[in-house]
Parts: sequence; structure tokens; C-alpha cells
Amino acid sequence: MSTTTPAVWLALLAAALFGASTPFVKLLIGDGSALVLAGLLYLGSGLGLAVARLLRDRGWQASGLSGADWRWFGGAIGFGGVLGPLLLVVGLGRTGAGTASLLLNLEAVLTAVLAWLVFREHAGRRIVAGMGFIVAGGIALSWQNGEAGRGDWIGPAAIMGACLCWAIDNNLTRKVSASDALFIASAKGLVAGAVNLGLALVLGQALPAWPLAGMTMSVGLLGYGLSLVFFVRALRELGTSRTGAYFSTAPFVGAAVSIALLGEPTPPPFWIAAVLMSVGVWLHLTETHEHGHVHEPLDHSHAHIHDEHHQHSHTPAWDGREPHTHPHHHIPLNHNHDHFPDIHHRHGH
Repeated sequence: MSTTTPAVWLALLAAALFGASTPFVKLLIGDGSALVLAGLLYLGSGLGLAVARLLRDRGWQASGLSGADWRWFGGAIGFGGVLGPLLLVVGLGRTGAGTASLLLNLEAVLTAVLAWLVFREHAGRRIVAGMGFIVAGGIALSWQNGEAGRGDWIGPAAIMGACLCWAIDNNLTRKVSASDALFIASAKGLVAGAVNLGLALVLGQALPAWPLAGMTMSVGLLGYGLSLVFFVRALRELGTSRTGAYFSTAPFVGAAVSIALLGEPTPPPFWIAAVLMSVGVWLHLTETHEHGHVHEPLDHSHAHIHDEHHQHSHTPAWDGREPHTHPHHHIPLNHNHDHFPDIHHRHGH
């Protein structure tokens, strides 16, 4: 399996964009409302990507999601765009910053556990070990914020609930990752932005001035929107647990950008996290997984070229350009090659 597969770099780029946005948000908002901040970031993501999709398609185009896809996608939006942010707000209001930082590392763990145990995504020892190193690095990185909790179990429980919601969101999004990533990311951004800003207004929180709000939404477009597009594309090729592991490097990127741009110190936990995460990513990059496997008949639609998994005919109207997108049928296929748990390799082991 090539260590330079584009999907790996998409996952790491998604993490880099999301992580790098954190210090910029800190500069823009300062001590403003976390709820308003989240709403503007998500809304900037949703609106920006919706405009990009309209320009790309030269008008409105249907999403292409089937009836079953809408159920998965609706669940992803409900858990990740509605319940997750609500629980996080409750948790942050009743939990110390250090405790919250540590608990937020649970998202990657819960994402992987659900992928392995509930959705039956395969992961060998190398992948599990790599996930362990990456999560350990995240814990080491957040340990420097070791503010004690406030003795309230409701706050930590709410943050853990938010992590579980986002873990469910990640796994459900994998089910529709073959669809248009721009549509998926824009819809999730619009819903999450509306929920967060709506709740902020209900609670009487003030919005910032328009120039500041516009800059925040721009950061959201890159750090949340474009990042999510890359994340969905990586899900399509790598599966949930691997993509989630790579994305867990985002806090390290954020810390590195803060050090470079804001002149923040580099305490020992930063370097410990760097070593642990580097080992984890290396374990994932050097993974190989090859065995004889059977592809069951499958009908779906996504951008593709005519490789060994796409040997189908076209109408005479096809102009021969690749990649192209259209509904297509996969015939049963039995072969052996190195592969990830992508949209064509979700078989049992």
C-alpha cells in the first residue's frame, strides 16, 4: 500500500486546516462567547461551500443521495450538527479548561471503537497501536492546560456525550462519503451554524460587529468547511478509524501554529506529543493489508476512473473523459490486492 496515497494527505491536510484555524480564531474573538464563535465558524463554512458548489455546478444540482443515504446523512447532521454542539456548550460551562481538553481526546477513541465494533471496519494491530500513540500525544498536549475540574459530574458527562455524538457523526458520514463532499460539508455547516447561533440568541448573547463576524466566517470556511470536504474525501478512501486517527493530529498543528505566530512557549508536553503522534502516523503510513476478498454486487454513484473495480459499459453518448460521475453497477469480483477499507472494500475478515 503506497504511503503517498492521496487520501492520507487529504486526511492530514484536513487536520492541518482545522488545527491551524484555532490560533486565528483566538486572535479574532478573544474571550467572546464560545456559542457565537461556533455558530459563525460553522455558518461561514456552510455558506461558503454552498456558493462554491453553485459556481462549480453552474446552478443548483440535486444532491444525488438515495433514500437510504438521507437516513444516514440525517443522523449524521442530528448527532454532529445539533446534539454535539449543544452538549459541548453545556459541558464547557461546567468544566475546567484542562479537564475539557483531556476529555475531547475521547472523540478519536470513540470514533474508532464504533467503527471497529458497530460498523465492523477492519483494523489490524498496527492501526490500533498507531491510534493509541496519536491519542496519547493528544493527551500529553492537553495536559499542559491541567486546570482542575469543578467537581461537577454533569459537565464532564456532557463533554463525553458530545464526543460520542461526533463519533457517531463520523461513522454515519462514512456511509454517504461516496456522495458529493461539497454538498455534505455545506449542509452540515449550515445546520450546525443555525443551531449554535439560534441557541446563542435565545440565551441573549450578542453577536460581534460585522467586520469581525465576516473574518470569523472566513476562517470557518477554511478551517471547518474546506477541512470537512477533505475529511469526507478521506473517509471515502481510508475508512473511519484511519481518517479519524490522522485528524487527531489537529491539536498539535494548532499548538505549532500558535508557537510560530503568537510566540507561545514550547513546554515539554509539546515535544512529547510530537514524538508520540509522529510514531502513530508512521505506524499508519507503513501499514499493509492484502488478502483474497470478494466484492458483492453493488450499485452506487461517485467520481471514478475505469480501474480494476470499475469495468462497466457506457452509452454511446459518453465522451471518454475521466474521472466522471454516474450511477453504476459493480459485478461480483474475487481478487487479491493491497487495500484500505474504502467504499469498495467494506467486507468482513
